[in-house]
Amino acid sequence: MSATDAHTLPTIVADAAVTDALRQDLTDAGFTVERVDALWGAEAAASLHRGSRVAALRALAARDTTALTTLATLFVLGLPVTRADAERAFATTGVAAVAAAGLVRADDGDGVVRPTVDLRPYAFVDDLGAGSWWIVSDLGELALGTALGEEHVLGIGGATTTLSGLQVPVPVRRVLDLGTGCGIQALHARRFADQVVATDISRRALDIARFNADLNGVDGIEFRYGSLFEPVAGERFDRIVSNPPFVITPRREGVPSYEYRDGGMVGDALVETVLRGLTDHLEPGGTAQLLGNWEYHWGVDGLDRVRSWFEDADADGRGLDAWVLERERQDPAAYAETWIRDGGTKPGTDAFDDLVDAWLDDFQDRRVTGVGFGYVVVRKPQSGGTVHLRRFERVPEALGSNPAGLGATVARALDAAAWLAAHDDVALASAHLVVAGDVTEERHYWPGNDDPTVMTLVQGGGLGRRVDADTALAAFVGACDGDLSVAAIVGALAQITGVDEQALAADLLPAARDLVLDGLLAPRA
Repeated sequence: MSATDAHTLPTIVADAAVTDALRQDLTDAGFTVERVDALWGAEAAASLHRGSRVAALRALAARDTTALTTLATLFVLGLPVTRADAERAFATTGVAAVAAAGLVRADDGDGVVRPTVDLRPYAFVDDLGAGSWWIVSDLGELALGTALGEEHVLGIGGATTTLSGLQVPVPVRRVLDLGTGCGIQALHARRFADQVVATDISRRALDIARFNADLNGVDGIEFRYGSLFEPVAGERFDRIVSNPPFVITPRREGVPSYEYRDGGMVGDALVETVLRGLTDHLEPGGTAQLLGNWEYHWGVDGLDRVRSWFEDADADGRGLDAWVLERERQDPAAYAETWIRDGGTKPGTDAFDDLVDAWLDDFQDRRVTGVGFGYVVVRKPQSGGTVHLRRFERVPEALGSNPAGLGATVARALDAAAWLAAHDDVALASAHLVVAGDVTEERHYWPGNDDPTVMTLVQGGGLGRRVDADTALAAFVGACDGDLSVAAIVGALAQITGVDEQALAADLLPAARDLVLDGLLAPRA
């Protein structure tokens, strides 16, 4: 089936009786991440990720046909199965009902059942513990054998798990999932919220997201159709999460515009629009966690451009706390090639080369020299409060160990920024600080030298910060066990080293602030 036939795909229908029965069939078959991976092993799974089914099919050929192998063949590999095998796999639901729901096609008269969607198990860990769901999305390039359709509804990928891990694991009343796609962020948000509103400009995406919620027995999510903040005009939320359709796409004839990634604006204007709209839709004290792209222009740094969007809001009295982390930067050619391949157009073809030309022409016309990708975290000040967090940084690729994602790190950084804003140097000097449990110290020596030449404080979790420390800072951090105040530690170090106490405090207090914000130190509970 060609991707150009996407408009002929059956509508996904979330009927409670069908989703209940299908949930039972998937459970009975043991359709889990662990058991599917065990069907073909890690090497075949890696081969699938690279776009080849051969190793997985060879592994399945050596196994007896079961409900699990049938479901994996049909929905993970995207291949047809016999009607008889499908009936056994859908013993409770029935093939006819699965077809009526829009998940398979079984009416070709050849005794074969074909998938019309991708449906696979998904496992995760967050601050509430381990969980798992089944997630429906549209068939990918491997199953289609051609480029994706413009109405394609994307499944779970790296960006999905990144954003779900960024969500702050703090219970709130209402969350907005802006651009829900297959609904995965809304499902994650619901674990920490009483109510979730999920919006999208794609009706098929909303149908699929609603089906996923019903299939997994998750209530409390309201699905609304519309662009950006239009479906929630006049409403405010305690949290907003979004993986918006931020991919920079030339506005030129012949360039596909995929609903799941292209918001229809020029350059990074969609990300700018979303960021500027947050303040009107966040409750005081509310937070937002987003992914985004931003352009570098000739002579203009990308992070400086993002900073200017927030500074414009400051001038209007609508400022937000902002923390922007750039994780990657691509040159124009690499960016174009990445997203053209993402749409299923293969390198080495005339179509691929034509699209690269269109992207590079667009970047050249608008003086774009690169594109940054990363995370945006914001918080709206409490009523009458002021902005006290503005951090725009490039974070190395290697992060710390974060099995449940960076959400707890985000929450801790926001709390630390508020604590620091409430503590001037006098108050900080009176505070009692403790070293975080994941902090270690590395020391390097010249051979035969008893004194270290380099000392580095290393954060095991979070962003995996590495902070070079001189003797005074290392000794200060080592003494932060909560018993002595900052001032007492500084005074003791000044006496031991014979350094002027005020001069030492002038060096250590700013460093202590940075370490608190970074999570290496924390106020004593």
